Formats: sequence, C-alpha cells, structure tokens
Amino acid sequence: MAELATFEALANEWYGYHAPRWAESTRYKARLYLDNDILPIIGSRPARELTRPELVMLVRKVEKRGALNAAGKIRQWLHQIFRFGLAKGVIEANPATDLDVVAAPRGATRHHPHVSFAELPALLEQLEATSMHTLTRCAIRLLILTAVRPGELRQAPWSEFDLESATWTIPKERMKARRPHVVPLPTQAVAILRDVQDISGSYPLVFPGQQNPGRPMSENTINKALSQMGYKGRQTGHGFRHLLSTELNGRGYNRDWIERQLAHGDNDEIRDTYNHATYLEQRREMMQAWADSIDALCAGANVVSIKRKA
Repeated sequence: MAELATFEALANEWYGYHAPRWAESTRYKARLYLDNDILPIIGSRPARELTRPELVMLVRKVEKRGALNAAGKIRQWLHQIFRFGLAKGVIEANPATDLDVVAAPRGATRHHPHVSFAELPALLEQLEATSMHTLTRCAIRLLILTAVRPGELRQAPWSEFDLESATWTIPKERMKARRPHVVPLPTQAVAILRDVQDISGSYPLVFPGQQNPGRPMSENTINKALSQMGYKGRQTGHGFRHLLSTELNGRGYNRDWIERQLAHGDNDEIRDTYNHATYLEQRREMMQAWADSIDALCAGANVVSIKRKA
C-alpha cells in the first residue's frame, strides 16, 4: 500500500475510480478543487495521519474567501475520499465526518434569485447597455429563451445543434438526470445562434473560453455579468429557469410540458421515454409563445427585442 501512503495518491485513485461515471462538469469541479484547494495543503501528508482539525482549517480557508458552495463540495469530497480509503484498508478512521457541524453559516440568500416577468424589459435594456463580451450577452439571452442549466449551455458543442430544424439535442452524458434532452429552439434563439456562429463557428464549442478556446466559458462569467448589470442578489443564470417555470405555470401550461422543458424528467424510464417523444411539439409551441411574449413585452416598454442581432 506504499503507493497509497499520501493523501494525494488516495485522492487521485478515488478520482480515477469515480470520474468515468460523473458528468463532465463534476469531473472538472472535483479536479479543480483538488488541485487548487486540497492537494497543495494536505496532498503530501500520509492519509492516515490527517486529523479533523486540519481538515476544518483547510475548509475555513475556502470559506474565508466567500466561496461557501465550494467549501460545501470540498467537505463532501473529503468525506468521500476518506470513505474510499477505509474501504481500501489504507486508513483506519474517517477524519472528515461531521465537518458540516462547524461550517460557516450561510446568509439568508435566495439560491437562485430571479426577477419577475414584468421586470425582463429593464434587465434586457441593461444587458444591452453594459459593457461585456458579445458571447456573454448572447449566452444570457439564450438562457432566458431556453431555460437550460447554465452549465449545459456553456459546455455545448456546435455538433449538438441543428439550426435548420431549430432543435438542440443534449446527450445524456451531459445531463444532470443522465437522460438525453431535446431543446426546441424559438426563432429568436436560432437567430442568436446564427450570430454566434460568426464569432465561434470555427471552434468546437459554441461558447469557448476567452483565454483557452478549448475550454468552455468560465462558470462565473454569466453571474459576474449579471452582477455588473446591477442584478447581484436579484438574478442568476440558473434563476432564469425559475422565472420561466413561475411564469408558464401561471399561464396555465401543462405542468408536464414545463417539467420536461426544465429536464426534470420522470423517474419511470418507460413513461419518461414516451413523454420525451410526445411533448416535443407541445414544448416547441410553448417556448415560441414564451419568446414572442418577451418580444411583445419589450415592444410595449420600448426596449430592444431579445432577438436583436449581436
């Protein structure tokens, strides 16, 4: 077991064991936090010598920079790594249990705040007025029009899109529920994507990173832009999903159509497959009506349409 003597060796074996079954975003986050926050501090230490107070201090450093979500993930992964070590017989106790008991308290913040439908024209007007990269502006518009998860959009390759049929097919490997998801694209979304093609069409990813086009747009880009627009604590990228759900449920649309559009799915795989086929056209009409209603609202408020070209 000499090769597993250090925490780094144990953590890397744990990562190698689980990574093939994780979504790409989870693999990326786990590797990022390991390399940046965990291994530089305790990686060279023998795994069996690490103590709970040392792990608390490690997590405290992450909490002090305000990254409470990252701290929560790190607590979770430390616990899993040491459980893996117990099962391998590398360690005799798990020092990462109960780290949540001394976690920094969270403020009374909404996890995914969002504006109301009536406030969308003002948000879109500010989106136009704020200086940001064109791809970031387009990404925010597409989140409003499709209600996909921000990670699903950021990591999307052009190969998933069929603009002629106005359809975006996300494979199960990239989906949280591990089921493929077909996203009907309103005409406004197709127009935005055609504009984006002029910028990133030569790259595999629709939204490549500015520093490294081989990597997707940074995870923080969209929320940072919304903050710069003056919407910190009022709107997040993920919050657009809640906005759509609230508004369309209020309009009386079939709840199953909305849940399918949000890729929440059904636990019954057979029914899930049936609904997947049945609801696509209904969702296409629903999402086109959603996009048109935004344009109509903006026209009434004398604000630029969401389908404005980049």
